[in-house]
Amino acid sequence: MVAVSDEDLFEDELDPSGPPLASERAFAESKTESKHEPEDQPRSLPRKTLDDRAALWGSALGAVAFVWVIYEHVLMWSGTLGFIVCVWGVFVALYFAVSLSAHPMPIVIDRMAAVVAASGALLIGFALATTIISTFVKGWPAVHHLNFYLHDMGGVSPGTDPLNRGGVRHAMIGSAIEAGIATLISLPLGLGTAIYLSEIGGRSTTLIRTVVEAMTALPDILAGLFVYVLMVILLGLEKSGFAVAIALSVTMVPIIARSAEVALRVVPSGLREASLALGSSRWQTVWRVVLPTARSGLATALILGIARITGETAPLLIVSAANTFTNVNPLHEPMNSLPLYIYSGVRSGQPLFISRAYGAASLLLVLVLVLFIITRLLARKRGRRS
Repeated sequence: MVAVSDEDLFEDELDPSGPPLASERAFAESKTESKHEPEDQPRSLPRKTLDDRAALWGSALGAVAFVWVIYEHVLMWSGTLGFIVCVWGVFVALYFAVSLSAHPMPIVIDRMAAVVAASGALLIGFALATTIISTFVKGWPAVHHLNFYLHDMGGVSPGTDPLNRGGVRHAMIGSAIEAGIATLISLPLGLGTAIYLSEIGGRSTTLIRTVVEAMTALPDILAGLFVYVLMVILLGLEKSGFAVAIALSVTMVPIIARSAEVALRVVPSGLREASLALGSSRWQTVWRVVLPTARSGLATALILGIARITGETAPLLIVSAANTFTNVNPLHEPMNSLPLYIYSGVRSGQPLFISRAYGAASLLLVLVLVLFIITRLLARKRGRRS
């Protein structure tokens, strides 16, 4: 009989050439079996399944049918707004119950959050669509006449003469002149402020940025009052298009400054460092590298500023006066504009004048929408380049 020591047993366990132990064989077998089992795949929440669609549309149809029976036939209530609110409340309750019966609470909470977010988006879209549609419907009697764009209201009574006489040419020209002068004043000031905040800096950077942000939220009527007191009362100047442009520039400068600063900060710092390493001065770097790189962002800032001042009415009521003829001189005599024409027409109470006002509102709405579409296209092009 051969005696085996503990050292021999320990060496056998460490010997890789020896037979595998029972625990090693069990681990190898379990690993082999796990390879043949299908792995759990996480579900992609953004992807809608048949269950999601059935629960959503089933709850919506059930809510409409239930509220229609209770609201219209049992309680004998009436009103579109109340019906829609009740349908939404019942739909949320049904959707929550259906989801809770088949899914865990995290998925139910995700569905409820999606419903609330989508409801808010639909509400805003509905409000915007009804505003646009109602404006165009009320303004169509005046908009489809060619004279509405080619003639002014000189010698025409807006409340009694038919819509095939007169137009808003004087208001269109006045708005273009006032916006153009305001842009010529605001663009250098706003862009210079943005360059100082982004590229130069200094001890007064925080103060200037705070003032710009405060001016962004400044009520427009205060800008009109400031210009009226300064130019009309103190300096004795008459109400004119130039005074309106000054008031609009007070509103436009902070918008351009803030938007342009953001566009300049997006420019990679490596471009600035490379330009300075090649021997360029700071001004040459800003002029030849930073500004061309941020060109689309600066154009977006400019268009946003123009779109903001295009529909301003409060400064016009204080520093301008309505007229019925075309005036191309911004320094002399009153100069009408589209917002002021709309305000005068709606307040007149005369059906024909109100139709002309809604026609001008439709025209102004189209101009603002075009400006915002251009802004979105420039921003998208900027994102693709980056």
